[in-house]
Formats: sequence, C-alpha cells, structure tokens
Amino acid sequence: MNNPKAAVVGSGFGGLAAAIRLQSAGFDTTIFEQRDKPGGRAYVYEDQGFTFDAGPTVITDPDCLRELFALTGRKLEDYVELMDVYPFYRLCWEDGYTFDYSNNLERNCEQIAAKNPPDVEGYRRFLDYADEVLKEGYIKLGTVPFLNFSDMIRSAPELVRLQAYRSVYSMVSKFIKDEKLRQAFSFHTLLVGGNPFNTSSIYALIHSLERRWGVSFPKGGTHALVRALVKLFEDLGGQVELSTPVAEILTEGDRVTGIRTQAGDETQFDAVVSNADIVFTYEKLLGRTARGQQAARSVKRRSFSPSLFVFYFGVEGSYPELAHHSILFGARYKELLKEIYSGPGLPDDFSLYLHAPTVSDPDLAPPGCSTFYVLSPVPNLKSADIDWDTMGPRYRDRILAYLEEHYLPGLSQRIVTSRIFTPFDFREELNAHLGAAFSMEPVLWQSAYFRTHNRDSKIRGMYFTGAGTHPGAGIPGVVGSAKATSSLILEDYNQSYGSEDYSSQFAKEI
Repeated sequence: MNNPKAAVVGSGFGGLAAAIRLQSAGFDTTIFEQRDKPGGRAYVYEDQGFTFDAGPTVITDPDCLRELFALTGRKLEDYVELMDVYPFYRLCWEDGYTFDYSNNLERNCEQIAAKNPPDVEGYRRFLDYADEVLKEGYIKLGTVPFLNFSDMIRSAPELVRLQAYRSVYSMVSKFIKDEKLRQAFSFHTLLVGGNPFNTSSIYALIHSLERRWGVSFPKGGTHALVRALVKLFEDLGGQVELSTPVAEILTEGDRVTGIRTQAGDETQFDAVVSNADIVFTYEKLLGRTARGQQAARSVKRRSFSPSLFVFYFGVEGSYPELAHHSILFGARYKELLKEIYSGPGLPDDFSLYLHAPTVSDPDLAPPGCSTFYVLSPVPNLKSADIDWDTMGPRYRDRILAYLEEHYLPGLSQRIVTSRIFTPFDFREELNAHLGAAFSMEPVLWQSAYFRTHNRDSKIRGMYFTGAGTHPGAGIPGVVGSAKATSSLILEDYNQSYGSEDYSSQFAKEI
C-alpha cells in the first residue's frame, strides 16, 4: 500500500510543525511556500552583514518544539542552540521607571515592593491563578480540537470557575493596585494580538508559561530555528517547494483532491493543510467552491487583530545598557489601545517593542555593530484608512526620533541600513486579511469552538493550522494547533482506510 500524501500550504511554525508530524507518522508530505525562504512571518532579512528576524523573537515553550524532534528519536539540541534570555523583558516608562521582568520570583517581588509593597502578596496570588489557567487552558486544552459545541460545554464549568469572562487587565487589577504594575502584568496579550482590556483572562497563562520554561532565543536568530525544523523535515524525507505559490486547492465533490500552483502544476494529495491566512484560503484557494465562498463571507465578519509597523535597522556601535527585549510604554495605555484596536485613525503616540538580539548573539551583526527591530501595534486596514506607502516613511521617522530622544541617543547618525514593513506588506506579502498581524482577535467569543476549526466541516481532507485556528497565535499556539490538526488527519485516514499500521504508528509518534 502506498503512503498517503499530504500537502502543507505555507511554512510558518504551524505549517512546519504539522508537516513534521505527518511525515513522522508515515505520510509523504510536501510543503509549498510562496516566498524564497521558509518561515512565513518568521522570515529573515540579511543586509551588509546584519541579520534581521522578521517576526517572532520570543520562545516560551521549547518543549513543544522538542516534542517534534522526539517523534523520531532526535533531539532539538542537535539541530539548534537555544539560549536563555534574562531578563525576559525590560519594561520602560517615559518617566524613567523600569522593571526587569523574569521568572526570578525573589527579584520580581523586590521590584514590586520598591514600587508598591502591598502588591507583593497580590502578585503571588496572581501567579497561583496563572498556574491554574495554564493547567486548564494550555496543558489540557491547548492541543485539543474543538469541533463540536459539546466540547465547549464540557469545558465551561472550569472556564467559569477561572472567570474566563473577565479580561486579563481586569483580573490583574483584582490582585495588583499600582497602575504601572498592572500594565507590567497585562501587556503579554499584545504579543499574540490581544487587547488586555478585551482578551480573556485565560491568557494570563502566559505568565505561568514563562515561569515554567523561561524565555529563550535561538543562536543565529529565530530563523535558525526555522532552518532546524526544515532540516528535520527533510531528514525525515519531506519535501519543501520554495518560491512556489499555490493558486488553488483542488476539490471534487465534497473532498480535496490536490493543489495547483501558480505555474499551473497540479499534484494529487489525500489531505491538504493550510497554514495560510484563513480568509485567503477560503476566498482565494477555495474560491471556486460554494463552501469557500460561504466560509470566506462568514470569517470576514469576525473581529481581526491589529496590524504592526516594523522598523528594522542596523547601527554602528552598541547600546550596552539595553536588554534583549524591551517594552517601551507610552504616556497612555487603555486609551491608546482603544485607538489601535478601533481606529478611526493612526494614534499620535505609541507603545513599542524593541528587539536587540545582538545583546545575546553578537554574530547577528558585523563586528562592532548592533542589530535591532522595533515594532508598533497599529490599526488594521479596516479600523483605519491609512495610505502606508505615504505614511510609512513618516511613521518610521517619528519612531526613530522617539527612540533617539528616550532610549538610543545619537541613533540617526549611526544607522547603517534599515527597512520597514507596514500593514500593506502584511496584506501583500503574507496575504493577511486586513493586514492583521495575528489573524482573528483572541477574544473569548472567537476562541476554542468559536475559532476556525482545525478540520473543515464540509470539505473532506481540508485542514487548517496556524494563528487563525484553535488555540491561536504565538509559537506555542500554532505548534499546538499543528498537533491538534495532525491528530485529526490520522483519525480521518484510519477511519477511511482502516490502516492499523498508520494508527499504531500515529499513536506512538504524533
């Protein structure tokens, strides 16, 4: 009996994880990637000796990655080196106050006591809460596909007990009274596209995730981790087709039959996994089908995350006072976030994430130089009508001036190379609906069963992985979605063909 064949559209972390799991379980798997390098949002730019990771830079659950290598008896450490980052983040405010956030409980409590002593006990109780939601929301449910409403109902009692209906900021405020400390312990949802004032308190689990596994950074940058996953996949016999955009997912009746590339090549597959944008997949790749048209209309009615403006720059010299990751809070918090998520225009101020990877890995820049990127959450293309071709350079200059005034003196005179990535680029290069950087907004009514399912309910053989599916954005989220999706594919294959060989192999490996 020939091995079943699977296609994965897109080579982001979710697509790579799904492909590795399927290849490990005996599928002949091919990844189709439209860009010239793998990684999706985790792309990489190289210029004049500087290496710029384009997207995610924080690794918070390395065990979910190690599991991919362990499926076939391999070790992640044989493919890539993960370095501990300390502090996890340096949190900075315009008045000069800073907080070095890490999993060092004693050091965190010392800083909290210096700011507002009563909040020390509140912080400890908040961490107990975060541990509970990690157990219920991530460990128990993070890789379970929610295909039926009954699945949601079974989880409801625990979600109610954990007050999932409250926002992260609301729950933090229950324990913490100082406003800056409330910001310090609620900003994490922004890393997965969620407004802390709207996102379910379940996302407080990120604190427990970081405390348990720390924060890591791959030596050589995030794309070194992408390359490690690609090598693992190819070592297993998988095939990666770069610079090969998919034009259509082929169907016959109610099931998938294969894919057609933009070059016109057609290949038959038993299953297709899309790691591409959800709207793009339904509207473009499945646009010839009634299901694709109906689902695209339905998904487009959802609420989508903001976009991002990203400014990459390499400089002469270094700023030794910086941490690897810095969160730079502006003068406003709640009001600024409301404008970012709802528009109607681009706010005059901003809060920023500054990534300085050469703090941990000097080899990402030429000798005596430093690599940076700074990102600013901005409204998506529905929330604000902005011509980013015109606004992009202006916004870059505003951010550059702000950094130079507050954090990086002399910056404008030291820049060697730079580039920007705007919401238009998210739309054009990544096919992201509305330029949304994290797909659908991670609010309670768009989570679990209410998020795009990992398996399509109408087209047999059609599956999804990545930020738009359960459990959501972030590397642990999309890797978890790949596990849920892969389990469904093997379950469906076994039911259709009764292959005990694949069933037992799947149970052992996937």
